[in-house]
Amino acid sequence: MYKSIDVPKHCVLCFFQDVIDELVRNGAREIHVANWETGRHPVYELDFNGRRLAVMHPRVGAPVSAAMLELMIALGSRKFIACGGAGVLDSKIAVGHIIVPSSAVRDEGTSYHYLAPSREVAPHPRALAAIEKTLRRNAMDYIVAKTWTTDGILRETRARMLARRREGCLTVEMEAAAFFAVAQFRRVQFGQILYGGDDLAGDDWDPRNWNRHQIRERLFTLAAEACLSM
Repeated sequence: MYKSIDVPKHCVLCFFQDVIDELVRNGAREIHVANWETGRHPVYELDFNGRRLAVMHPRVGAPVSAAMLELMIALGSRKFIACGGAGVLDSKIAVGHIIVPSSAVRDEGTSYHYLAPSREVAPHPRALAAIEKTLRRNAMDYIVAKTWTTDGILRETRARMLARRREGCLTVEMEAAAFFAVAQFRRVQFGQILYGGDDLAGDDWDPRNWNRHQIRERLFTLAAEACLSM
């Protein structure tokens, strides 16, 4: 059982280890570490425009990411923005283009441990509004759309991709539905910002070198601004 500590109320869950490493080089300090079988999972604090902000990597996949969010809630954080990349279901979405999930199709298992069964789950409306306001203030082009959260990354078949696209999903990832469900259950504010990564819309998977895009640092900054505005 985790006890609360003097952790910032605002937290960015950042999927970009390269960005976190740079934050540490520039003064972010470790304030907590969870030692799990998968190794060290540090929590950092930094000064962002004169405000306290917590940052941690939530890892990949709904179960562990949900657990990381649970950890931060137990420690005392209450307002969250996650930033990460996602596969695109429409090849017209360029690498690096920003997508803001308005809801997530629950094609994973973790969210069902927190909420009654339903097709979709949404972010907190205040978090969604904060993200959009921040993006507009910074003159960033973005798309608001559903995302498809799945556990089976090797079962993202063309038939399933087309079915999700017909539902209105433009991205696929592995965590959003679980994040939104945990946040609703724990009554905290949570939203997410994604950027267009690999392309699943064609006949063959196209990685598009997505995890080296320069948007990553910028997306973290936008996430931090949005989070602190909540």
